[in-house]
Parts: sequence; structure tokens; C-alpha cells
Amino acid sequence: MSHPTSAPLPFDETLSKIRRILTEKQLPSPLLGIVCGSGLSTLASRLHDVVQVPYADLPGFGDSTVAGQKSALAFGLMGEHKYPVVAMLGRFHPYEGHKPAVVTYGIRVMKRLGVKHVIITNAAGSLVPDIPVGTSTIDSVVVVQDHFALPNLTGMNPCFGPMLSPDYPRFLPLGDAYSVYLRRLAFLAAHKLQFTTDALAEGTYAWVAGPAYETPAEGRFLRDAGAHVVGMSTIPEVVAAREEGLEVMVLSLVTNMVVIPETYRSIKAEVEAELAGQPLSLPPIEVASHEEVLAVGRQKAEVMGSLVEKIVELVQDQATILKN
Repeated sequence: MSHPTSAPLPFDETLSKIRRILTEKQLPSPLLGIVCGSGLSTLASRLHDVVQVPYADLPGFGDSTVAGQKSALAFGLMGEHKYPVVAMLGRFHPYEGHKPAVVTYGIRVMKRLGVKHVIITNAAGSLVPDIPVGTSTIDSVVVVQDHFALPNLTGMNPCFGPMLSPDYPRFLPLGDAYSVYLRRLAFLAAHKLQFTTDALAEGTYAWVAGPAYETPAEGRFLRDAGAHVVGMSTIPEVVAAREEGLEVMVLSLVTNMVVIPETYRSIKAEVEAELAGQPLSLPPIEVASHEEVLAVGRQKAEVMGSLVEKIVELVQDQATILKN
């Protein structure tokens, strides 16, 4: 009986090229990985001795085509004690036409480079009024504690198909997907940075395939299912990271409110009123826009950068304590 096979991923070629670059630049292999979402690629500015490697130069990587995202791996040292990290400046999405193997390839490369912890960031829409959009005076970051992934449930799970290694579980448990250890450090970091107590919230992230923004009915469905924020990325990376045995944290920057009116306009009633000679008011219909997402991402890039950097410092402190 034959078994399905897939083309092998070019890990050896990718890793060989990266290690050669790190050796030439005298950089150590990274121990922590960061994935930068829309508008958040400026996190790389916090790296010391940074070296950027375009995805186009690395076998197995795709090309990030989304506005507000770059297309490179950034290697460098972060934090007061210069912890070695690698950051994905731009990610890959199924809606761009990328296959799951490409969407998750960066995470799997991180594991093979020696990464142990991954901090994944994204821009997300809020489904609930008590998690507002970040503004000049409000920091609004959700530390994800669970996810609700419609694509995973309906045919787009990155674990579909032949297993990359016999060491992976065929049936991957995700009840512990979000590291309690890392989430604790996120709140400790916020305290050390003197963020207000409401700057960070906890919640459930809903993954939808995109690229269209949600209709009001879809937003209402996700909210009623228990999700707090929604986005078009992240979960394939989380699943791959857990399959690789990495500890994962997701930080969602709230960049827009999902439009969920409690009642719909009655066009029938408006027409009847018009026919009866009553004044007609046609208010604009509120919709989300990617420009809004990018604008808030740029506005809050410094906040996210300082939070991630402080978490990295705490990870290093904990590693030093355990080592000693």
C-alpha cells in the first residue's frame, strides 16, 4: 500500500546559508523568535548588530505582499543583555496564495536554528466594546489565551498531509498552546514599563481566512462564539510552533473595531417614510479599512516594541537563573 508523500522542504539549504551569514557577522544563533504583524516590522529597530536577510535569498520562503509588512529575516541582539533573536519582518498568509508549508516555514526554520520561545504579534479587530482600539492615550494589547480557528476546523489546518517527522504527534493537542510562562512575563513586563493596568487584556483570538473584512453577521457570530479579537493570520504559526515543541505567546494589537450593529437599518421603513413625505436621512455605513489598521500599528509600534523587548529581557533573566 502506497502512502502520500510531499516534496521535502529545503531546510538544509536554508540553514546552511543562514549559519554562514551569522558566522560572517559574528552573531550567535537565535534563542528567541519574533513574528512581526502589520505595521509592526519596526520592532527590528530595537535589535543591536542587526543583519537582515531578504526572504528572496532564502530557499523555502515566500514573498510577503501585504502593505505594512517587509520581506526579510532580521537577526540581532535584543535587550539590555543582548539576547540573540530572529524576527520575521512580514509573514505569509493563505489568502496570498501561499501553501501551509510556506506560511509556517519561518517558524520551523527558527526551531532548527535553536529557538526555544516565539513571540507572535499581529494587528487585530476587537469584537467586544471593553477591548478598545489603541489611541494616542490608550494602549490596547491582548495577550491571547486561546483561539477559535474556523479554517482549522473546516479544512485549512497546517498539519494536514504527510507528517514532516515521525517524531511529531499525528493528533496535536492545543489545549496548552499558549505558554503560561510567557504570558506571565508579558504582564510583569507591562508592570515594569509602568503601563496602565488596562493596557493589556486577556482574550481569545479568532482566525478567519480573509482577505475580506468580516460582515456584521460574521462578527456577531465570532463574538457569540467567545472570541474577543479577530484576524487573518497567526494561528498556522501557532500550530506549527507547538508541533515543533516551542513555547508560544501571541500579542494582538487592537487596531480597529469590528462593525457589529445591534440592529440593521430598515430600508423598507425608510422607503415608506420617503413615500409618506418625511425627510430622508442616509447616514454612511461604517466599514473597516486596512489604512486604519496600518495607522494604529504605526502609532503603537513603539509601545509594542518596548513590551516585546522587556519580555525578551525577562526571558533571558529567567534563563540565567535556571542556568545558575
